Amino acid sequence: MKHPQEYEQLGMDTDRGFLLYGPPGCGKTLVAKAIANDAQANFIYIKGPELLNKYVGKSEHVVWSLFARARSCAPCIIFFDEMDALAPRHGTDGNAIAERVLNQLLIEMDGADKQKGVFLIGATNRPDTVDPAVLRPGRLGKLLYISLLDSEGRHSILKALTK
Repeated sequence: MKHPQEYEQLGMDTDRGFLLYGPPGCGKTLVAKAIANDAQANFIYIKGPELLNKYVGKSEHVVWSLFARARSCAPCIIFFDEMDALAPRHGTDGNAIAERVLNQLLIEMDGADKQKGVFLIGATNRPDTVDPAVLRPGRLGKLLYISLLDSEGRHSILKALTK
């Protein structure tokens, strides 16, 4: 993210996203915020169910406008919390709204690789329920496990958050 020109010189594509997974409370959101801070990128936080709307076309428009906003303020990281609620496997719950949002999300994820400076991070505690189409290379192609912290790690996070 900081040095994309080096990847271009080597003829490599940079990954545009990854999925953080692990038990609840292990710090997935904190890791995503730290990545954005370290990369000096804008950070857009999306809680999965926030994008779902019962009116036809509204959810898809929200997804489109989210990616448009990210492109306009690049470099930007879009963080999708509760990815399992936003991108369930096709045909598992019969929810037409979730299916349409997932389709729009996949379209925008594919378009994000053409727009330099937009990166995606997803988080879930149930990676097996996320649609495989979301987890392919070019979208959220890498899965990174975040384990629970030991007492020393929790203490250092608590100190950092209470400064």
